[in-house]
Amino acid sequence: MFQIGYLTGVGISYDGRIQKISKSADRLQPAYEAFTNAIEAIKTLDDNLSNGVITIKIKLNKILFSEIDADLEFESIIIEDNGVGFNLTEFSRFLNLDDISKGIGNKGSGRVQFIHYFEKSEFESVYADETSSTGFRKRKFTLSKNSAFVKQNAIVRHDSEEETNENVTYTILKLSLPLDKNDRNFFKGISVHEIKENIKNRYIALFCENRDNLPKISIQRLINSVVENETTIEKEIIPQIDKKEDIEIHYLKINQDGKVEKSQNVEKLNLKGFKINKKDLAKNALKLTSKGEIAGIIKLESLKNDDFIDDNRYLFLLSGDLIDKADTDTRGCLNIPTTEDLRKSTGDSNTLFPEEVITLDEIRETANESIIKLYPEIDDHNKKKEIEIETLKEMFLLDPNTIRTAKIKPSDSEEEVLEKIYSADSKLEAKKDIEIKKRIEALNSLSPDRTNYHELLKTEVQELTKVIPLQNRTALTQYVARRRMVLDLFQKILDKEIVKLQNGGRIDEDLMHNLIFQQSSNKPEDSDLWLIAEEFIYFKGFSEHKLEQVEVNGVKLFDKEFSAEENRYLNSLGEKRLTKRPDILLFPAEGKCIIIELKAPEVNVADHLSQIDFYANLIRNYTVDSIQITTFYGYLIGESIEDRDVRGRVSRFEHSYHFDYWFRPSENVSGFGNRTNGSIYTEVIKYTTLLERAKLRNKIFIDKL
Repeated sequence: MFQIGYLTGVGISYDGRIQKISKSADRLQPAYEAFTNAIEAIKTLDDNLSNGVITIKIKLNKILFSEIDADLEFESIIIEDNGVGFNLTEFSRFLNLDDISKGIGNKGSGRVQFIHYFEKSEFESVYADETSSTGFRKRKFTLSKNSAFVKQNAIVRHDSEEETNENVTYTILKLSLPLDKNDRNFFKGISVHEIKENIKNRYIALFCENRDNLPKISIQRLINSVVENETTIEKEIIPQIDKKEDIEIHYLKINQDGKVEKSQNVEKLNLKGFKINKKDLAKNALKLTSKGEIAGIIKLESLKNDDFIDDNRYLFLLSGDLIDKADTDTRGCLNIPTTEDLRKSTGDSNTLFPEEVITLDEIRETANESIIKLYPEIDDHNKKKEIEIETLKEMFLLDPNTIRTAKIKPSDSEEEVLEKIYSADSKLEAKKDIEIKKRIEALNSLSPDRTNYHELLKTEVQELTKVIPLQNRTALTQYVARRRMVLDLFQKILDKEIVKLQNGGRIDEDLMHNLIFQQSSNKPEDSDLWLIAEEFIYFKGFSEHKLEQVEVNGVKLFDKEFSAEENRYLNSLGEKRLTKRPDILLFPAEGKCIIIELKAPEVNVADHLSQIDFYANLIRNYTVDSIQITTFYGYLIGESIEDRDVRGRVSRFEHSYHFDYWFRPSENVSGFGNRTNGSIYTEVIKYTTLLERAKLRNKIFIDKL
């Protein structure tokens, strides 16, 4: 007999212990724990599961005074079973948090999921008792981790225990008051059909083993205690086992050379195969099961997730003592290391691994090999994958050595295939460098005057392409693809098709500026200056920088002592001329400078024809003496350009009818003081002309892509 009241733990701090058991990320975990307990309670009472009854109820209530009929609030989840009930033995087990007396798969910690999710878990249970005058007793107790319990170092409060005239054993568990608002919303919104599918998938191994011996399982949704919706789990929805066999998994150990090798020792696991119509099984899968529950998923290497053969998909379940022992406090989290974990443990004196272990990788490899033997049609199906890879090899000129090293599996997605090829490609990099050298040296034997020169050149190009690392080819593809997208974006801006410009938005100078070369940047290599001229991305340069901040090779251009007259001019008429910000300055070589000015499309470009000359004059005359820039190239870019405006203001400008732009041949940049004259060549270009020129230069690459 147990006292009534809080049942204080002895030799354990519940507050500390329950924090070490993680809250499951699966919000239905409390329901799974209760369902598992119900199955075990029925088994304990009667080996014939078909005599059992399990009912899961989601209880909701309409919110008082709500004007919306569908406005509901969550009350509780109730799980009922007609199992053995919480007699003295079962209740004693329940009170021991780490009790494993039910078997190696029972960790005794599943109940912690109740208190992680709910404020109150209330049990009512009738059990048979020979000492009772009626033959039965009823026990009520509450499970919680709220402060009232923790202060007593308890998680269980024994509320009552008394004789009862009821003559059927049962347990009713009521889970109420979710601790998290998001959990409450989840339980409020879930349907009976969702719960049914989740339970069916979770307990598929148990249901398949007992397909003709299932308990009566019903799931109900109640509103104000009235059943609104109900469904059942019947054997008709449970797939039949198609094939099964025991497989041997070898233990692995680290040998004297520090390498992983197989031991002679093995563990047996049972593999069950199911062929299920594709309408009833969304994905092929290989799953680990513990105590009839799905405890983990490992990669099924012989099939893609969505593959099917003769309208069937395949489900494989692995079970055995090894998996049961590996189940942890958080049910479904298995403590099975990978082979890499074992390899890393070499020489680690703190490792917890025994000398020999079974790894997930060894389970996966052995199970997948057995599956191919069990189902020859899967092997036939996989030959199609080999054809796909061969096609891929020819299409992208992949190196056969890389494909062999990559160990591509039939189940690999396109993304996984590429990841494996990338990885294998990098490991073969040194060998590829030698092959590249050979291919380049082979050019010595080519001669354009040979009749089959073009065929020989094509062959050498293909062979060279195969050994160029795939990452490099991908980078080149990305480079060309980016150019295509920038050209498309340029066109959309001019056509006012981007969201910012719809409904009458204005194309401002900043928009065009940032498209070509990000303002405040000093990295032309990251820009799209190739829109103007291909070589511009290779020069040193600045976007939207004050003249006084511009540096060339670490030296500030204007960091010098100016004469009184120079100072007067640079700051005259209320202007500070060295704080001016040319849109773009580029420095292609010593003594040379490119000046680019960008104007909004509606601005009359002819009003700004002298602006570049002004910047050139400042740079020619006021830089430090060690930097003398004498040759300038100017580009004034806009869209509103009138031929007579341009030539009427500056008669030296000429119109080029090819590609529709204006240019001015070399013009003096006046030198003052002891500085000689410089020279400047200038172009005035429309954005539309710039775009057409850039499209033509990149057309061959984009068309190939």
